[in-house]
Amino acid sequence: MDTSSLAGLHRWFADYCRTFHNDNEEHNRNIRLKEEHTAKVCAVMEILADSLALSPEDRRIAVAVALFHDIGRFEQYRRFRTFKDSSSVNHAELGGRVLAEGKVLAGLPEEEQRLIIGAVGLHNVFRIPAMLGDRQRLFLRLIRDADKLDIWRVFIEFYGQPAEERASAVSLGFPDIPECTPAVLDTLLRGEMVDLATLRTLSDFKLLQLSWVFDLNFPRSRELVRERGYVELIADTLSRTKCVERAIGVVRAALCARGGEA
Repeated sequence: MDTSSLAGLHRWFADYCRTFHNDNEEHNRNIRLKEEHTAKVCAVMEILADSLALSPEDRRIAVAVALFHDIGRFEQYRRFRTFKDSSSVNHAELGGRVLAEGKVLAGLPEEEQRLIIGAVGLHNVFRIPAMLGDRQRLFLRLIRDADKLDIWRVFIEFYGQPAEERASAVSLGFPDIPECTPAVLDTLLRGEMVDLATLRTLSDFKLLQLSWVFDLNFPRSRELVRERGYVELIADTLSRTKCVERAIGVVRAALCARGGEA
């Protein structure tokens, strides 16, 4: 993929997004949220690519993965009015189908098409499949980190906004109450990622977001979390019981102790 091809993919994405806007402001707010998220994930991907000194070709593939990682969200929201996969459709798999069936990547070499569609289709899996090749694994690890690094921003902004200004689909419909589910807290205390299926409240969802620290792949990703203060900003939105404080402590320790892979 050359720079001209990547620029063409950016133009296609912008044109595609415009087809989802309508006369409903709530709808458009949710669509704009995903457009902004995509732009910022692309920017984070550039930072991670710099830290790994990727070749120009691999950098462009990585940015294309970032550009398209949430392409399925637009059709998901139009059809189901939610970003909750369990109540609608797996947005990553849908994104892979949008790219493949629309022949969006038709001008690229077949290997690059496979790498991009594969990373898009798997970017939201709970754990990276063991059978992937090294290059598949590289781009999947990159997009998982870049995605998390901006999702933290999205939620921190959401928690600070008045209700009438929030993109309604962000909270996935969880009740905004201070209670945390014991099983969710226990998972954090073990230093493990929280499964979305175990959540009951918005506070649980915040704990899940904190548990993503355990799944970061690169040293620069951890540096960015620390530089941006994401753990503390999310922690400040929680009701700080003793158990919640212990869980936050485990997250802080993991963020400082783990160097990540190169």
